[in-house]
Amino acid sequence: MFESLKILCQDKFVSDQLYLYLLLIFILAGFVKGVTGMGLPTVSMGLLGMFMPLPFAAALLVVPSFVTNIWQLFTGPSVKLIISRLWLMMLLIVAGTLAASSLLISINPAWSAFGLGVALIVYAAFALASPSPSLVVSQDREKWLSPVIGGITGVITGATGVFVMPAVPFLQSLRFTKDELVQALGLSFTVSTVALAAGLYLHGALRIEQFSLSVMSILPALAGMWLGQKVRARISARRFRQCFLLFLIVLGIELISRPFIFA
Repeated sequence: MFESLKILCQDKFVSDQLYLYLLLIFILAGFVKGVTGMGLPTVSMGLLGMFMPLPFAAALLVVPSFVTNIWQLFTGPSVKLIISRLWLMMLLIVAGTLAASSLLISINPAWSAFGLGVALIVYAAFALASPSPSLVVSQDREKWLSPVIGGITGVITGATGVFVMPAVPFLQSLRFTKDELVQALGLSFTVSTVALAAGLYLHGALRIEQFSLSVMSILPALAGMWLGQKVRARISARRFRQCFLLFLIVLGIELISRPFIFA
């Protein structure tokens, strides 16, 4: 499945060009993640998929996605508070993902992602158009909604490989500060990444040796993320919310385009 990439690398000029593309793509993807707290897999897969097989592109994402999410989680003052508040949601994400991970192999995830993309666009567009802040979940509702949202997110993650819905809008509704929200997203994406990798490995769809392919992408992703965090520190909470919601729309557009681009 990597034949097209091998052909590209036979020519030294093209091979050097390929490494340059990888460098720029992961810097850009890391930058988007640094500003909004999400988007590294989406940006990377969308761009890498234009000139290499998708399984190869996915293999490149495992380690940088994990490392940047861990960094995102621990770069901030509220990591203990975030974990203590969301641990039950994270537990249900793991359970749901492991239970549904076999579906990712048996169904077409592109069309499942299409539905998620539509929902994401509708949610973000409504939040942008609303003059008041997005829906706020009270503490009483959070106690029982948190595991429910975690379980649903886990099942969707296992079935589609996409772990933004409904976790992202739910976390935003908890009214974290912008830095706390980014940390909460980092926790959710870290848990989802590990759970999905474990689920696929248990079903024979992921080989341990593939991890070595993604190590080279860590440094440019971290460099881009560092730059993005610098930008995020300089913008207001209102501007951050707008950037966050606009990126959700971009993410939704990418999701609904998958059946047509990757068919």
